[in-house]
Amino acid sequence: MRRILLIMPYGSVGGMERLALTFYNHYKEKGYHVKAMKIIKLDNDIINFGDDELFFKPHDFNKMKKSERILFYLKAPLLLRKIIKKEKITHSIAFGDMANIFSSLTFTKELKVGSLHALKSVELKNKTLLNKLLRICFKTSFNKLNKLICISKAIKEDLITNCEYRLDNLKVIYNPHDLHEIRHKSLEPITDPVEKKLFSGNVILFLGRLSHQKSPWHLIKSFYLLEKKNKDVKLVFVGDGVKEVIDYCHHLLSKYDLTDKVIFLGRKSNPYTYLAQSNLLALSSLYEGTPNVIVESICLGIPIVSSNCTEGIIELMSNKKIVVKEENVAVESGIITPNFYKGDLSIPSNDEIISEEKHFSNALLEILNTDKFKNEIKNNKDKLLDKFDVSKVAEEYLQPLS
Repeated sequence: MRRILLIMPYGSVGGMERLALTFYNHYKEKGYHVKAMKIIKLDNDIINFGDDELFFKPHDFNKMKKSERILFYLKAPLLLRKIIKKEKITHSIAFGDMANIFSSLTFTKELKVGSLHALKSVELKNKTLLNKLLRICFKTSFNKLNKLICISKAIKEDLITNCEYRLDNLKVIYNPHDLHEIRHKSLEPITDPVEKKLFSGNVILFLGRLSHQKSPWHLIKSFYLLEKKNKDVKLVFVGDGVKEVIDYCHHLLSKYDLTDKVIFLGRKSNPYTYLAQSNLLALSSLYEGTPNVIVESICLGIPIVSSNCTEGIIELMSNKKIVVKEENVAVESGIITPNFYKGDLSIPSNDEIISEEKHFSNALLEILNTDKFKNEIKNNKDKLLDKFDVSKVAEEYLQPLS
């Protein structure tokens, strides 16, 4: 019997965690022995694995002193090794940088699969301890991974061209999605009366973590421009986030007098019910891999406005080879706008409206003003979703590198 260990950073409702849960549910249905390892387990975790859940630490890194964090980095591969031995694991799948690093250092003999979910050349600009370790592992311990999955062609090309990755264990596999489960969960009603009233009107939805990577300030400023032309719409954020980013968002809301128009609902155990009730999904990221939320939105027939934060966006939103540079481009599932990234991941030093935000705002308005995009996504849904079938992808993860 296959004995599988899934290794992930947290139990939040982020893309990697939802991906791990999709694998877990599929492998359990197949009758495999499955354990799920959270590097950090928090009391407010939304994604949980019941009796199959394991964890390293019950508190986040921001609660640790630097010396404690370094010690944890040193001990984690040994702790992981003990679990792999105890559970007699035949296949391990790591999600994200930290899990990849720890897995590569256990020196165990199961089939090891790592995975990368964003453009590394952008993330590595931040000189964090984890990124320093990652650079070293790219040239050393990652040769212990039987496969390192890149969830888009763009991520693989970036890794080779811009990060000097020279190991021959890379494989492009798109993220799997349990499309039936997404549709099923989307049918659950919104029960809170305030939220129910909110979603009875026109809603632009942001779904994800409010982080520097997601740069929600671009979305807020784009919404400010939109609101001058369309008063009958609200912007809703579903997800938790980084305090510094959230504080800056509230600063913008106060400056632009949008506090009644922009609503933060926090983390939700079932985000699909909110997505299904929205007019469109907005993604204003500086960089991405292949964000799960885009596939989820296509699955539910909700049009998307996304910045061209990676070529992986094009791979998700269109089956055509297109180029996005200085203008908006309409595709089968919505509109892709010019990239916001200018080489800096920090919060802006001023609140000046930039041209990319004007483009993004125009795209939001265009989708709100017509049913064309809903019809387009409906007609192209099956072709767009074919490469994300969970049964195909989950099995491909477990196979040796061909």
